[in-house]
Amino acid sequence: MPNRKPLSLSFLKPIIELEYQIQQLEKMSYFYNSPIKEKINSFRQQLFHLKNDIFHSLTPLQRLYLVRQADRPTTLDYISYVMNEWIELHGDRGGADDPALICGLAKLNSITVVFIGHQRGKDTKDNVNRNFGMASPGGYRKALRLMKHADRFNFPILTFIDTPGAWAGIEAERLGQGEAIAVNLREMFNLSVPIICTIIGEGGSGGALGIGIGDKILMLQYAVYTVATPEACAAILWKDSKQSLEAAEALRITSSDLKILGVIDDIIPEPFGGSQADPSLAASILKARLVKELDSLLTVDKLIRKENRYQKFRKMGAFYE
Repeated sequence: MPNRKPLSLSFLKPIIELEYQIQQLEKMSYFYNSPIKEKINSFRQQLFHLKNDIFHSLTPLQRLYLVRQADRPTTLDYISYVMNEWIELHGDRGGADDPALICGLAKLNSITVVFIGHQRGKDTKDNVNRNFGMASPGGYRKALRLMKHADRFNFPILTFIDTPGAWAGIEAERLGQGEAIAVNLREMFNLSVPIICTIIGEGGSGGALGIGIGDKILMLQYAVYTVATPEACAAILWKDSKQSLEAAEALRITSSDLKILGVIDDIIPEPFGGSQADPSLAASILKARLVKELDSLLTVDKLIRKENRYQKFRKMGAFYE
C-alpha cells in the first residue's frame, strides 16, 4: 500500500512517542552492547501494554477519528489483497463515472463476484478527485448497473462501506441523489444473488445504506456506522458541533453497540492497533470471513435468502404506539 502521512491523534501520542524512543535505541544498539538491547525489550513490553490499554478503552469518537486516518486501508487496498484477480468497470451508462464509488468483477478464490465500494483518496489531491469517498447519484447508479449485471449472471455481490455520507451538494440534489439511493435500497432487496456488506471504515447515513442492504452485514472491529456523523448530529441537535463527543456516545456508532442492537450480524477482528497497523493481516482475516459467509449463503435457496434478507431489516429498530 502506498505511503500516506497518518493523521496525528492526541490519544495515540503516547504510543508514537514510545515507538520513537524504541527506534532511537535500536539505532544506538548497533554501536553498544547488550544493556541497550535489554532496555529495548523493556520498552517493547511497555509499548504492548500501552497499546492494549488505549485500544481497549477507545471512546466512540476516538474510533471515528481512528478510521479517518489516512493510512487506513481503503476498498481498493482490500480488493488487491483479497481477490485473486480483479478488474474495475466504469460508468453508469448515463454519462457519469463517479470515482468515489468503485465497482468491478473479481475472483474470490474460484468464485466470480461483483465488488462495489466507497473509495477515499490516499492523499489530499486524490481525496479531492474522489470527493473524500462521498458518492454522487452517478456512483449509486453505476453500482446498481453492476448489481443488476451480477443478478443476471448469478454473481454474488460484495460491498465495502467507507464514507462520511453521500455527496450533499446542490448538483447532487439536482441529479437526484435521494432517488438514486432509494432505488438502490429497493432493488437490493429484490436481488436473487447473495449479498455481503462490510463496513471497513466510516459508514455514514444514506451514503452507506445506498450499498448496505445485504444478507450478511459485517463490520470491522474499530469501524463506525451511523445515521449522521457526530459533528453533524451535534450541530443539528445542539447547534454546536463541539458537542460531538456527547453525540457519538448517544448515536451508538461502534461495532459492539450495533451488534447488540442487531444492526450488524458480526464483528471482524482487526490486527493489534487497527487495520492500518497491518493491512495484509487485516485483509487475510476479512477474506477468510467473506469466503466462509459466501459458502454458507450459496447453500440457501434464493427465495428463502430474499425472504430472510427482507425479514432481517424488518426486525431492526423499535417503536411505540
